[in-house]
Amino acid sequence: MKQLRSQPLMATGYLLTTIGHDFMSDFDVIIIGSGAGGAPIANRIAKKGKSVLILEKGPLFRPQYQTKDGLSDFKRDELFSTGTEKRLQISQVANNNGEYYSSHVEPDINDEPHIYREKDGSDRATIEGYTAQVVGGGTQLYGAVHLRFTAVDLKLQSFNAGRTDIKADPNGDIEREARDWPISYEDLEPYYCEVEELVGINGSAENQLKPFSKNFLQTPLSPNPISEFAHKGMVQLGQNYTNQGKTIQPYRTPLAVITQDHAPSGRKIPQNPETIKTSYVNRYGDPLGLKSSTWVSLLSPIENLPNFQIWTNCVVTHLDCEGSRVHRLYYRDPAGREKTLTVKPGAIVIVACSAIESIRLLKLSAAANPEFDRRIHQNDLLGKYFLTHCFGGAETIVVGDQQQYPPLKFDKSVSLDSDWAIDYTSSEAFLKENGLWAGAAIYNNTSDQALPISLGRTHGSQDLDTFWKAFDSGYWGSITGQNNPRFLHGQGMVDFFNENFGTRLSVSFMANQVPLKSNRIELHPTVKDKWNRPVAYILKDWHSHDKYLMDVMAKQCEEILRLGGANPDRDAIEEGGIYLAENALTRIANHILGGARFGSDRNDSVLDINCRAWDFDNLYVTDGSFMPTSGGANPTHTIEANAFRIADHLLARI
Repeated sequence: MKQLRSQPLMATGYLLTTIGHDFMSDFDVIIIGSGAGGAPIANRIAKKGKSVLILEKGPLFRPQYQTKDGLSDFKRDELFSTGTEKRLQISQVANNNGEYYSSHVEPDINDEPHIYREKDGSDRATIEGYTAQVVGGGTQLYGAVHLRFTAVDLKLQSFNAGRTDIKADPNGDIEREARDWPISYEDLEPYYCEVEELVGINGSAENQLKPFSKNFLQTPLSPNPISEFAHKGMVQLGQNYTNQGKTIQPYRTPLAVITQDHAPSGRKIPQNPETIKTSYVNRYGDPLGLKSSTWVSLLSPIENLPNFQIWTNCVVTHLDCEGSRVHRLYYRDPAGREKTLTVKPGAIVIVACSAIESIRLLKLSAAANPEFDRRIHQNDLLGKYFLTHCFGGAETIVVGDQQQYPPLKFDKSVSLDSDWAIDYTSSEAFLKENGLWAGAAIYNNTSDQALPISLGRTHGSQDLDTFWKAFDSGYWGSITGQNNPRFLHGQGMVDFFNENFGTRLSVSFMANQVPLKSNRIELHPTVKDKWNRPVAYILKDWHSHDKYLMDVMAKQCEEILRLGGANPDRDAIEEGGIYLAENALTRIANHILGGARFGSDRNDSVLDINCRAWDFDNLYVTDGSFMPTSGGANPTHTIEANAFRIADHLLARI
């Protein structure tokens, strides 16, 4: 097996010469980032014989089947963000000296914080907004829900034009700010199919509102028994809405986890497929390689091609240009040494670092070169219209028909991330009935809180970097309704686990956020990273319609649990949108979108229809930054599909 190099060396098949610290390359395409926005392009173009380089900030972690000793590089334990306590040492932020925990795939917050502005005007540091620093990016740690967007998701300007029934939008922001995508669902649909075939996804196409021209979804595994409570409720609510003359029914949630042998990537499943089901797939790196990260599905199948390389642990610090052409990349190698890489004439540079860091890289490049600044800021939209998702849901302790204690218990560790989903909340009838501008995906979270430590992540909606706070200062009541709060120490913690572990069921929604120009990514004026570069500054808030939408969708999730019999006592079902959380402004679900939207009008977008920066010849941005709206579902599938679309465009020009 060819070793993927962690620093530039002579490579077979193309010229790579060294001049001091400057490397003259003959790569046709240079991609910054190996996640959903970069890997599909590398896969497609390298297979066509063009030379491709990926610069990845993090390390390469291999699953068991790719290592000589059969041991994965991932840590399959509960030590994700739960190591030794550290303290913030950033004097400019209000949470300075606050405790945090870093993992082996995330930056240390003291080294590279994301700063966000709280409602009181103070600045705070957070790890939120980093998907993962590892080959494969966020696809190594995601829950793997791989839903398509609907056709309406891509035409929200047209759908909402002239409407007078939209609620909670007193200033008409939706009609003014909504944008149609410059491509349609029909344009994207063949690429959705390609993702489902090449990445490896299980689930069901039947009953979805999204039309499928081909069905490459693998057969899902049997659902965990606790999911039946969600399924029953979805069936009852779906009966109120129709699609093509049929009532809308639930379907098995598409998940990027293979359940059958996957020929495109060469992956094999265990002899007993049921052993695939483990809640470690959700939020953890998968040591078995069954979760379809971009590494195992798209990059490892091409790693032995002589025209493909990944340089790991290399941090691109900024780009440089001569006229309209990006001609040089500045980066730090694994030892932290400053290096430059010269881009050959005719080569393409693709930025796919995940939206916040991509916007930051472009702004840092503009700060270093007035010509780059003029071209990337040909209007004032770079960093503006930053998007995440409206999300939230409902959860309860499952009591079933007993309506008494002890609650029902299930081994939720024998599960993947989700079993059932339903699309009625994306139907036009539901949207107009409720005065909503856009729809949402609803699905049950089977593996949510399946592991003891993961209960702390959701108790009090703590950030991943501070979730021990849930145990340190948290308390809990009782689902019996008695006013007897108990602190999470000693016997209180024991009681908490006894009552909550294996008993909780949640149903979640993922919905479009109203695009606002005031929601943006900037460079922080005073906080610097360990390389003395300004860090990303997240300025965002929730629109009044976002809050209304979250309230409506949370009530639907609550009703699913009640009608499904998970807990008939409505007062015992907790529901709400993320805007209600204590740290609501920073909670972004790691769905990092917008800030460099694409479009057909150069005065109204940062990128053209093919995600090329308008005033550059060879600069493309292909992570979630390109989205004008955030979509009513998890975004990875759409980012990958669009990246395959861009790859076809690039093959026509290189």
